[in-house]
Amino acid sequence: MSPAFFQDLSMFRALYDWTLRLANHRHAVRSLAVVSFCESSFFPIPPDVVLVPVVLQHRERAYRIAAICTIASVLGGAFGYAIGYFLWDSLGQWLIHLYGLEDKAHEFQAWYAQWGAAIILIKGLTPIPFKLVTIASGLAKFNFAAFMAAALVTRAFRFFLIAFLLKRYGAPVQAFIERRLNLIGIAVLVALVGGFLAVGLL
Repeated sequence: MSPAFFQDLSMFRALYDWTLRLANHRHAVRSLAVVSFCESSFFPIPPDVVLVPVVLQHRERAYRIAAICTIASVLGGAFGYAIGYFLWDSLGQWLIHLYGLEDKAHEFQAWYAQWGAAIILIKGLTPIPFKLVTIASGLAKFNFAAFMAAALVTRAFRFFLIAFLLKRYGAPVQAFIERRLNLIGIAVLVALVGGFLAVGLL
């Protein structure tokens, strides 16, 4: 990252203010569902970016919001699986190429042969792009029922854990976020980029 980037971090404030406005919108949960669905198949931004402010603004509905986020993510994962299974030669390869993960998609096939559902469970909890897992699962023709079950477990664990922590410690968490917004913004950006880099190093 360039020095100019660190000199002007107002974009994090603008993004945070935008997510707060979104969280207070009457279609906030629907927007979260759309982001969660898309992230599992082609969208680069993780749903946590929207999930956190939405839950902070509606802590009384934290678990319902987490459930919607989970269901949307799993359904998006099914779409990603279909891309790998049915559309690999067209859309699948284009998406994987877009993220520079061509070699890793094929390596996942060997990992599935050895580790099976454990790959989905582990990768679904990490910053590694979940879309790579879903598309590669279809490409490897991994058992669809097992894929859906593993995706449900790993996504539910992640999103319900976030909902639990925010429901219980919401006010202090929000205060911390607002005090350390630039630091948190950089950490999220590093985690996002690091997830893609980690795939390249595996």
